[in-house]
This record gives sequence, C-alpha cells and structure tokens, in this order.
Amino acid sequence: MKFIFLNLKRFDIPKEFGGVNSIAPMKNWAAHIVNNTQNKLQKYNADDVEIVMFFPEAHLIGAVDALCENSPVKVGCQGVFRDDTAVGGNFGAFTTNRTANAAKAIGCGGTIIGHCEERRDKLGIMQEAGIADTDAINRLLNKEIKCAINAGLKVLYCIGETSEEQPKWQDTLRRQLEIGLDGVDMTKVAIAYEPVWAIGPGKTPPQADYIQMIAKFVKEVTNGLPVVYGGGLKVDNAEMLASIPEIDGGLIALTRFSGEIGFYPDEYLEIIKTYLGK
Repeated sequence: MKFIFLNLKRFDIPKEFGGVNSIAPMKNWAAHIVNNTQNKLQKYNADDVEIVMFFPEAHLIGAVDALCENSPVKVGCQGVFRDDTAVGGNFGAFTTNRTANAAKAIGCGGTIIGHCEERRDKLGIMQEAGIADTDAINRLLNKEIKCAINAGLKVLYCIGETSEEQPKWQDTLRRQLEIGLDGVDMTKVAIAYEPVWAIGPGKTPPQADYIQMIAKFVKEVTNGLPVVYGGGLKVDNAEMLASIPEIDGGLIALTRFSGEIGFYPDEYLEIIKTYLGK
C-alpha cells in the first residue's frame, strides 16, 4: 500500500492578502481542487494507494461536498484539539479549537498531527513561559492523536529533527514516536518523516541513503508502521523516493517553487504519476 498525502496550507489565501492562491476564488477553492483531481485519480486502485488531502478549516465542507460517489480522495483536517465532546459527558465548548468530533461530523476521514510548524508553535508558547521540555510537546500531541482516533479519524503523525537535534536524531525521533504514540491504536496511524533541518529556501535536502536510514529506524521503533517522506514529495524527487523500499509514499505541499509559486492540481497529478510510475 502506498500513501499520498496533501497538505494544503497557505494556498487558499489570495495574493492580495500575502498568500499564493491564484487558481480559484476563495468560496470555490476546495471544490476546484477536488473536482480537478478526483476523476483522474480514479485510475489508481484504492487497495493500492490511499490519497488524503488535508484542508484548512474554512474549506472542509466545500471539499467534502465536492466528493463524487466512490471518490478516490479522502478529506482530512489540519490538526485537532487535545480534548473533545462525549455523549453523556463533556459537551464543550472549545472556543477557537477544532475538535476531532467536529471534523468527523463535517465528513473528514483523517488529520495531520505533529507537523513541524505545529511543533514550533507549541514550543514557542512553552518558551514564553520559560519551559524547554520537548517531551511535553510529544505528550500534548499524544492527546491529540488519541482524540482523533477516538472520533474515527486516521492520523498522519509527523516527526523530525531540527539542525540542533540532528546529532542526536535517534534519541529525538525515538522520543517523538514512543511518547507521541503511547497507548495509541497503531492501525490508525502512518508516520511522516520531516527533515526539519533541510526544509526551506537554500537548504540541501537529504539524499536517498539518509532517508532510507531514517525510514528503517522508524519502522523498527514502530513495528513496521507506514513511513512517508514529509520533506516535500515533488516531481524532482519522486523517482528517488519511489526507489527506497522503506518509504511508503509522500506528503505534497507546494507543486511549483518558482515563478507563480503555489499549488496547482495538474502539477499535483503529475507528481503522483511520477512517484507511482503510472
């Protein structure tokens, strides 16, 4: 089984507000993406490839409404809160926070948790309070994962090491996995490896041997969970990533990195075609 994940961050914001959306008006943006991809993705067998798109909250309903019958696309949300409603128990409210039950009720099938940007945000809050406990971040993410799974969502759990953590990458990744997945139903989880130290303009991405080394390590620690490359699956690295036996797919974000940068459905489809070789 291969896994193709799509993180649609920032790409909904129009250019006049500092974003990079130039493909559709805001109210039609999610439907435009689903409508311009799902039919062409029908050729991939759902038993062989799982395709999940993580939408910003404002676009979840539009994305779900655009799904055709037996669509190969699954809609997910960008994270969930670490607490939730319960029948006969807690009814909320969780002002400003999206609960997993809310995402499930909208029509989501999955969520992305622990992305390096989420980790950075949580770390920044802790540093403001004078706390430098990265294990606390993993404990918070563990609560989010459990809430997601309890609501019936699958989870893409992101892990990765910063440049400061790279010399001790084994310890860093092991703690992210062991604490973050403590007591979790592992059948509902896939892992995305983000080489945080290599993400960004001017930085050199890891080569195949490094990615393979990490993927082997993750599979050993998690007893064989699916591992996808979270540093950006794109046309330029799709064939290389597909050649690594331990890598089970990728996480796509930007499809165009120069000129009119952003996300474009046709380019997204080309990335998948290149990675899968068909």
